[in-house]
Amino acid sequence: MASSARTTGPDPLGTERPETDPPETDRELAAGQPDRCLRGLVTSYQGFHYRSSEPVRRVVLPEAVVKLVFAFGKPVSTVDAVDPRRVGSMLSVAVPLQTTAMVGSHNGQVHGLAVLLTPLGAHRIFGLPMSEWEQQEFVPIEVLLPSLAGLGERLAECPSWAGRFGLLDEVLTGRLPDALDRSPELERAWGELRRSSGRVSVTELADRTGWSRRHLERKFAEQVGCSPKKVAQVLRLRAALRLHERGLPLAKVADAAGFHDQSHLNRVYREMIGCSPTRATEHRVDWQHTTPTAERY
Repeated sequence: MASSARTTGPDPLGTERPETDPPETDRELAAGQPDRCLRGLVTSYQGFHYRSSEPVRRVVLPEAVVKLVFAFGKPVSTVDAVDPRRVGSMLSVAVPLQTTAMVGSHNGQVHGLAVLLTPLGAHRIFGLPMSEWEQQEFVPIEVLLPSLAGLGERLAECPSWAGRFGLLDEVLTGRLPDALDRSPELERAWGELRRSSGRVSVTELADRTGWSRRHLERKFAEQVGCSPKKVAQVLRLRAALRLHERGLPLAKVADAAGFHDQSHLNRVYREMIGCSPTRATEHRVDWQHTTPTAERY
């Protein structure tokens, strides 16, 4: 059974309002933990409802998760922070593991929720190669995952966050009997990347799985959606963001997070977020680590 809690803390879409944006007049956030049998596959449920009299612009940082976003009102316009030619509109969409930041904007009124899954969990539950998610970035959920058609409307009709989280539990646990078999080797490699915050080489990962490097990379493409090297870079970037936010000088951040030097760190920030480390820290929120303790219903 899902549990939920309200908070006035960080935006559950992994974003933070820049200081130039208008203050929000009303903000309701909810966080839910999935049913026990979904643990390790689904990381959390995140609900949001913003009401502002003016448009709002937000920055979504790269994150090593897959998201199913269900919006109950008007869509959020998006543009890649690094490549402005990549634009889209988010209503109910499947979002693969993102390796670059995204800027989202809305008219001040946005209501919906996001389901956060590990890439391996999304692969097992829905049975699709994650490369298909990556190739169809921001594709409508009902197109990529026809079995979830109509779920956004059902979630919108629920009168409470607890009811919505419970419905998600029901739908996702209902798919478990048909879930793909787990890959212990790939789970081990994924766990090593997470535990080391990306500070483990692809060669080391291959050695620990007993696979060749080429086979490991093929498996990552199939079940994660990108290479282990890209996943490691996302994890190192987020580690650097956390360290910089704590006040560590950039030179020490670069060393502690596994970058060659500060110049390497600066280059990666610009390649993945489109701005300097200072600006990224100002706009950053690591919401997976700041979700409040949920109250069980």
